[in-house]
This record gives sequence, structure tokens and C-alpha cells, in this order.
Amino acid sequence: MTVADRILSPADLERSRGLRRMKALAVSLLVFMAIVFAVSFALQGAYPWLGYVRAASEGGMVGALADWFAVTALFRYPLGLRIPHTAIIPNRKDEIGESLGEFVETNFLSDDVVAGKLASIDVASAVGGWVARPENARRVVAEASTAVRGIASLLDDDDMRDAIEALARRHLIEPEWAPPLGRLALKVVESGGHHEAVDLALDRLDEWLAANPDALGSVLSGRLPSWLPSFVDRIVDERAYTEVRRFLADVRSDPDHRLRVALDQYLLELADRLQNDEGTIAKLESAKGRAFDDPRVRELASGVWDAARSAAMDALSDPDSELRRRAEAALADAGARLAADPALGSRVNVWLRDAAAHLVTTYRHDIASIISDTVTGWDARETTEKIELQVGKDLQFIRINGTVVGALAGLAIFTVATLVLPAV
Repeated sequence: MTVADRILSPADLERSRGLRRMKALAVSLLVFMAIVFAVSFALQGAYPWLGYVRAASEGGMVGALADWFAVTALFRYPLGLRIPHTAIIPNRKDEIGESLGEFVETNFLSDDVVAGKLASIDVASAVGGWVARPENARRVVAEASTAVRGIASLLDDDDMRDAIEALARRHLIEPEWAPPLGRLALKVVESGGHHEAVDLALDRLDEWLAANPDALGSVLSGRLPSWLPSFVDRIVDERAYTEVRRFLADVRSDPDHRLRVALDQYLLELADRLQNDEGTIAKLESAKGRAFDDPRVRELASGVWDAARSAAMDALSDPDSELRRRAEAALADAGARLAADPALGSRVNVWLRDAAAHLVTTYRHDIASIISDTVTGWDARETTEKIELQVGKDLQFIRINGTVVGALAGLAIFTVATLVLPAV
């Protein structure tokens, strides 16, 4: 595949046109020198001063041909002749790639170069100031949201459910619940933290009885002999209702009531059994296992993943969602603090330098090998054409300069020889 066969970018097309123009100019100068040489050589007998012109044109032709050979030998065999040390780029492409990679690794990816460059730049302040602007924070969040949505769309739902199920089983279901619950209950009871819950339960029970005076109806009277008069049933029910509410009032008003003391004692014993009694622990673990059997865990994992994914995708897709607004505000605030706090910026810069030094030290060779591996993978002819398109136009100036310098050298040599040799 030649340059003409490949589809070139607009920039490469412009380079190709410039290369052709410079080649045409260099050849034109060579042809011009050849014509001048032929005319001056033929007429120098009649016009001696043409000897100087002949010498200049002769030197120009020699310079043009020598530099044409040198430039051509870089990219191909001159005139197709396999002269040693020609067609250097296609023949030594792999070595050039390795040398280029080694050069970059040694001179651009060294610890001193990277550390020195980062030390001369206040990265934290620059990044913080840029991110502190709301439009930039919005742009960063928008790009991050797009990336997250793209990653989420690639995730397999079944795999994610399996992962959530595995995490839930490993960290939630498989560990024993009884000892941690026992320790927590012991701390709550010892600190009296359960008293508010007991008070709340008593208050709600009393409010419910007040709102439902018939709730205890026939609970006691229904157990009395049927031959008793009905007014006795009512008296018993009313008495039971009154006594229950009076008992609740006593418990609510007396922090040291025997029911409270009994409840505290029961909770302490339960906390101890949950930690130390194998039977109690086994019962709780068995109940836990029945509550979280496989289908239920799978259903829980599926629900968690579906809900989380749906909520996240909706929030990330909406530019005005609460999640994105809060993320933008948090990012802008973090950027402003980073730009305004020299101590924080200094710590971040040190961290960035250390991180960059670690990456360079660890992956320096791998990064540089991208260059050598890329060049090695190129086709030799295509590589030659790529390089020639990049530098060939400038190399044609060597041919032009060689023509001019050769002409001047030929003229100077002939002039010195003419002036000196007759005197010898």
C-alpha cells in the first residue's frame, strides 16, 4: 500500500502536496545545474570566465546527487540498488522503535524528570480553581454520570444479583446474630436506653385503651356463670378496665415499679443467654435461617439491585436531579477549598508526586514499550511513508542546500586553485 492507495487525513494530504513540491524544486535545481554545466563546459574554451560557472555547477550537481543519495537512503534503496546501509528506516524499523521507546523511558519517564515537572506545577491549585467554577463542576459530574451509566448498562443483572446475594449471605446471614445482639442489648439495658421505649409502649397502650373502652368487654365477664345477672357482667368488665388503666398509670409514673424491674431483669437475662447459652443462640440462628432461606435471599438481592439501579440511573440521567446537584455543589466546594487552602494543596501535591513517582517507577517500562510495540506492529512500507510525510519536506531542503553549498564549494575550490597553482 502506497501513500496514494491509503485514505489520508487532510493534514497528511497537505504534507503530501508539500513533499511533492519540495522534491520537484530539488530535482529542478539539479537539472538546472546540469544544463549550466553542459553549456559552460562546451563554451569555456571561447569564454574562459565560464570555467568558474562550470566549477560552480559541477559542485552543485555533486552536492545535489550526494544529498539525494543520503536522503533517499533513509527511506528506500537508491535506484533500487541494494547498497549496504541504505533503506535504513524500513530495514531497521523495529530497532528504531526500541531505541525510541528506550529514549522516552530514559529521558522523559525518569523519576527526576517527572518529580521535577510536578514540583514546578501547583496541580492542586490549578485543578481546584478549575473545578470550583460551577460550569466545570457540572461538566465533570455530567461526564462521570455518563461513564457510570455506561458501566451500569454493561453489568449483567443476574451477576449483580448473585454478587449482592453472596455479600448479604457472607456479611449478613452467615455470621452469628445472637452474641452481637446480646452485647448490644446489655449495653442498652445498662445505660437505661430502653426506658424510653417502655414508656412509649405504655403510653400508646393507655391511649388505645382510652380510645377503645370496650376492648376488655367480656374478657372476664364471659367466664362468669351464666346464671348471674347482666349488671354483674358490666360491673366486672368496668372494674377490669379501670384496674388495667390504673395499673398502667402506676407503671408509667413509678420508675421503680416491680413490672419495670422485672422487665429489666428479663432483658438482662436475655442478653446474657444470647451471648452464652447455646440453646438460645441455636434458636435464634434457626429462626434467622428460616427467615432468610434461599428464595427469600434471592428475592431480597433482586429487589435491592433493581431498586438501586433504577434509582441511580434515573438520578444520573436527570441533570436537575438532587443527586447531581449535590454532587456538583460538593465538587465545586471541594475545588474551592483546595484552591484556597495552601496547606491542603501542598498535601495534595505531595500525594500526586508520590503517586506519579510510584506509577512511573512501577510501569515506566510498560509505558515506554507502547511506543516500541506500536512501531514493531507497523508495516515497514507504511512506516516509511508515515515518517517521510512527517519529515520528508524538511529533508528536501537538505538536497536544495546541498546543491547551493556544493556550487559555492566548487566555485571556491576552483577559484583558489586558479589563484594558487599558477604561483607554485
